[in-house]
Amino acid sequence: MPPPPKKPETGAATKEENIYIPSFISKRPFYAGEDGDDKDYLKHQRREQKKEESQWYDRGKRAGPAATKYRKGACENCGAMTHKVKDCLSRPRARGAKYTGKDIQADEIVQDVKVGFEAKRDRWNGFDPKEYRKVVEEYNQMEELRKLAQKTAAGDEDADGDKYAEENDMSKHQSTATRQLRIREDTAKYLLNLDTESAKYDPKSRSLVDSGAVKDKAAELFAEEGYMRSSGDAGAFEQAQRYAWETQEKSGDTSQHLQANPTAGEFYRKKEREEAERRRAEKEKQLLEKYGGGDQKAMPAALRNLTVTESETFVEYDEAGLIKGAPRKKAKSKYAEDVLINNHTSVWGSWWSNFKWGYACCHSSIKNSYCTGEEGKQAWEAVEQQRTGFNLVEAKPEEAEEEVPDAEKDQGTSKKRNREEMLNGVSEAELEEYRRKRTAANDPMAKLLGKDELIT
Repeated sequence: MPPPPKKPETGAATKEENIYIPSFISKRPFYAGEDGDDKDYLKHQRREQKKEESQWYDRGKRAGPAATKYRKGACENCGAMTHKVKDCLSRPRARGAKYTGKDIQADEIVQDVKVGFEAKRDRWNGFDPKEYRKVVEEYNQMEELRKLAQKTAAGDEDADGDKYAEENDMSKHQSTATRQLRIREDTAKYLLNLDTESAKYDPKSRSLVDSGAVKDKAAELFAEEGYMRSSGDAGAFEQAQRYAWETQEKSGDTSQHLQANPTAGEFYRKKEREEAERRRAEKEKQLLEKYGGGDQKAMPAALRNLTVTESETFVEYDEAGLIKGAPRKKAKSKYAEDVLINNHTSVWGSWWSNFKWGYACCHSSIKNSYCTGEEGKQAWEAVEQQRTGFNLVEAKPEEAEEEVPDAEKDQGTSKKRNREEMLNGVSEAELEEYRRKRTAANDPMAKLLGKDELIT
């Protein structure tokens, strides 16, 4: 029979010892510490739970009072010794603490915080819950103000009755523009013309497509109605209504209601027009003082040429933005133009021949040369005739026949080629004759041609 369990001594153990646990489990090994050093007799079997204390940098903490004198090696901007001017987070000063010696900031506390693997990746590490109190307090204050405003609005409604329809909050989804509002006494647009084949009615915008532009009595009525609404007192009434709405939307002032208090609205609108006219007159006066008097004669010539005048002349432009039919103006160059030198009547580059630039007045291709006039042109033409063989064609046939030898007359060939042959090129017969008659330079017997010598 097993012995009864031992009763734990007072303050000796936190848990009652279990006799059914084997000794190899309940007995503490030699490397787990000495017996009696802890109250839990099974501590060696439990996983050690190490709690890491959350450590983080103290935000904005300074080390003691600030220095009264700039120290060598400190930040040139704020005067702290713990960082340089390129790492300074203070506002950049026009003249730093190095030069003024004033408002020197205290040194920051540089902490070496060692955190573990999980603490490094904890996005909430270093978060102070006290900072969220400001958000909660601000929300509570706004909630109290909102409730107070609701109570005040409810009291005003009970005292003054229902507000006008224009002052109700119609939310941001429904616009209060005049194009979506209509007078209830007016006839609906879809009832102006009941013909299904005429103007189309758009139920989404509550208007006729293309304003119901059909040639019938309903279209004339529609056009006349739109004209009457935008002219005369109807236009002034719409401007007054729009002014009252805009004033109420911007400032929240409901005292300028068009139906309830039309006199106030008219007074403020007149006052605003006078103020705008006064500002325009002051601006015009400043411009006249700066740029000249009001008369046209006192205006500078450069500004007078730029003034835009009214004209009924029809002008048509092309795709490039130029006036059609107008003469093209040559673009001006930054270099000097039409500068004539050395008695030339044309500029360099005004003439081109045979891949060379020259002067058109004398056909000279030498830059900065002296002009020779018509004689230079004649000389250039003679050189060209000599180069191209044009003078051979102009020679007389009788003289050409006298120059040809009798032997060549019999053969029907001529040594000299005329201009037409030179332009047409070399024929196959002439090329074949040249190949037969030419002397091969690499022929070893070519040296003995025309000599009466024997080879030994």
